Amino acid sequence: MTAPVPPPAPSTAPAPHGRGGRWIEQWDPEDEAFWKEGGEKTARRNLAFSVLSEHIGFSVWTMWSVLVLFMGPEYGLTPADKFLLTSVVTLVGAVVRVPYTFAVALFGGRNWTIISASLLLIPTIAAFAVMKPGTSFGTFLLVGLLAGIGGGNFASSMTNINAFFPLRKKGWALGLNAGGGNIGVPVIQLVALAIIGASGGPRVLLGIYIPLIVVAAVLAALFMDNLATVKNDTGAAKDAAKDAHTWIMSFLYIGTFGSFIGYSFAFGQVLTNQFGRTPLQAAYLTFIGPLLGSLIRPVGGWLADRYGGAKITLWNYVGMAAATAVLVGASMEKSLPLFVAVFVVLFVLSGLGNGSTFKMIPGIFQAKALAKGLEGEAAAAHGRRLSGASMGLIGAVGALGGVGINLAFRQSFLSYGSGTGAFVVFLAYYGVCFAVTWAVYLRSPAGQARAAAAAEAKPQLSYAEV
Repeated sequence: MTAPVPPPAPSTAPAPHGRGGRWIEQWDPEDEAFWKEGGEKTARRNLAFSVLSEHIGFSVWTMWSVLVLFMGPEYGLTPADKFLLTSVVTLVGAVVRVPYTFAVALFGGRNWTIISASLLLIPTIAAFAVMKPGTSFGTFLLVGLLAGIGGGNFASSMTNINAFFPLRKKGWALGLNAGGGNIGVPVIQLVALAIIGASGGPRVLLGIYIPLIVVAAVLAALFMDNLATVKNDTGAAKDAAKDAHTWIMSFLYIGTFGSFIGYSFAFGQVLTNQFGRTPLQAAYLTFIGPLLGSLIRPVGGWLADRYGGAKITLWNYVGMAAATAVLVGASMEKSLPLFVAVFVVLFVLSGLGNGSTFKMIPGIFQAKALAKGLEGEAAAAHGRRLSGASMGLIGAVGALGGVGINLAFRQSFLSYGSGTGAFVVFLAYYGVCFAVTWAVYLRSPAGQARAAAAAEAKPQLSYAEV
């Protein structure tokens, strides 16, 4: 008699089911069998289309960094007006990151990606309508406010991708997601360079991006998923806001991402106002720094995965301070070749630091969970819950650094006629960031005690390794 064949074990591979609209009901990336059986494929697919949407969002957010280069004397704007305009755009992009973070849990990652991508049509079409001489400065400010919503896509995208990947892969995944988004900055600057070189106007640039926005929204609808396990949890937001590490990491992220986005908006204006470059000459140079800074961000995440985010961040601030000190000298000597070369280095370091600081966030909350005695999936779930909630706050505060950089340049040009005074302020800030990273995550008695507690729960993870 033939022995009965046991029924096959249920598959752990993720599949959209349950609710309509591509919802995945169960998701456990820390389970290696689940990950290999299909979780990794699903996560990578969502990552790819998340990068595309975030990329377009960054381009729309930073389009005013190149639109101001088109705005010659016939527009009637002073250099101070242009710095104020880009500051307003950066400010809105920072503020909307907070609600965008929690929109993922409310609507679902796929659904919110569709909505947020579609919303980019509003500022793009509005800019297309008003971009002409004779438009009032107040109108430009209002349209600039609308463009700020493109900055929110970063927060929702990072929160969404953070939920898809296991802790051991987060540095690489978050770095790739953010780097692919950040590269929207140099891409729109390159497109602007081509248009200026062909004697085209700003409406040509805007007209190119309108169909691209539609494509990003449609592809998100076709190929992305929602995770039912990411519930709308207001308690997580409150807990993250109460945690001192959220605000410490926000301070550090101002130094990295705040520098990246602030310099992206300001670099072209500094070249035209301080070194007398024409818009076309400035456009030939402005894209290089953001491009390299974006490409290296995943490397910062990978290095943090391997050597520890705190260590990479610490030494990265040393490099940023050194580069800024050289910039002060180049600015005072009015040496354009040295100024551009070192500014590009500073962009690269800011991108590297973006990757390493964001890798620290999930590691910090995972270490705290282990120190509390949580283990396995309970510790991982606790870490995902708080790190996902904190990312929006950290990303928002970090982006405010871009506002500060543009306002600092504005004041420096008003007071001294150059950006030298602003660079001195930035140098001091990087020094403080170095001290905070060292004191909190690598050397302080409190940090050592937390690291020991985390190591006792799980020896391979400590605060120095986050």
